[in-house]
Amino acid sequence: MRRKVSHAAPRTTASRPPLGRLHDVSGRSLMLHRSGTGGPAVVFLPGAGMVGLDYLNIHDRTAETTTSVLYDRAGTGWSTPVPLPRGAADVTAELHSLLGEAGVPGPYVLVGHSLGGAYARHFAQHYPKDVAGLLLLDPFHEDLHGLGPQEAREQLARLHAAPVPELTPEQLDQARAQAAPLFAAWPATVAEALAEHHATTAWRTGLYEDRNLYDEVAQELRAAPALPDVPMIVVTARGHDDTQSHLWQDDVLRQIDTLKAALHTRLASSVPRGEHRTLHDAGHAWLHEERQDAVLGAIDDLLGLVRRDQGEPLVPPHSTTH
Repeated sequence: MRRKVSHAAPRTTASRPPLGRLHDVSGRSLMLHRSGTGGPAVVFLPGAGMVGLDYLNIHDRTAETTTSVLYDRAGTGWSTPVPLPRGAADVTAELHSLLGEAGVPGPYVLVGHSLGGAYARHFAQHYPKDVAGLLLLDPFHEDLHGLGPQEAREQLARLHAAPVPELTPEQLDQARAQAAPLFAAWPATVAEALAEHHATTAWRTGLYEDRNLYDEVAQELRAAPALPDVPMIVVTARGHDDTQSHLWQDDVLRQIDTLKAALHTRLASSVPRGEHRTLHDAGHAWLHEERQDAVLGAIDDLLGLVRRDQGEPLVPPHSTTH
């Protein structure tokens, strides 16, 4: 196993989040933003380098029909900086404690994106009674690295071995200009904070969080108990993604996408009520914005299944024309 090198993640430019509040959990201040009422609560687990407020728009729509929760795990966003990368057990135990401290009752529908999908699985494996459903958005799979193209493994090794660069003032200005349009649909005060965070910090945090993904986190998933028998939808994004296209040659990216889809299909079939869905018009990083309708539809479907299991009245699904 590769030796894990830890790095302290810098805090964002603002000391307090533009939305939400900080909760003390085992000496760490963790950002949590909660909206809506009723249950089951939907909890969003961000991808590597992303933060809870990146999912604010779909969170607000989810809160129209149930309680919805965004949060920043320690070492990211507006939560306490900690050394990165972290193991899945640390991350999921922290989230379990945070939800209890914040008074968010379970069981939860977990929406895990990318790396957050791995953490959502690990949470469900270790806290099965606290999970009512799983939505995994283009999630990391523990076999992707080992079965993927050799060229991709070699490129990742070079990327992880290289020092994280420091941006020049000119590069920072360019990063800010590129980040600002991403958040045009967010409220102005949140958009400004997110654009600054992504320009200065998020990309660095993502590189650090990724460094133990293919060995430590993958092994934690392999060693964990089986997933509980709850409804689960796995969504594969196969549309264009700028970051992915910059990382990989076209032929390598096609091989990765084909393998990823096969692994997601296998993951969905690993539980009795699993389903695999594919989005050909959304990329990996922002599928929750590019195809918000599809993600909301999957959340509605899970909520309906969970409420039916619990004998509760069904809530009308979201309108796709909202």
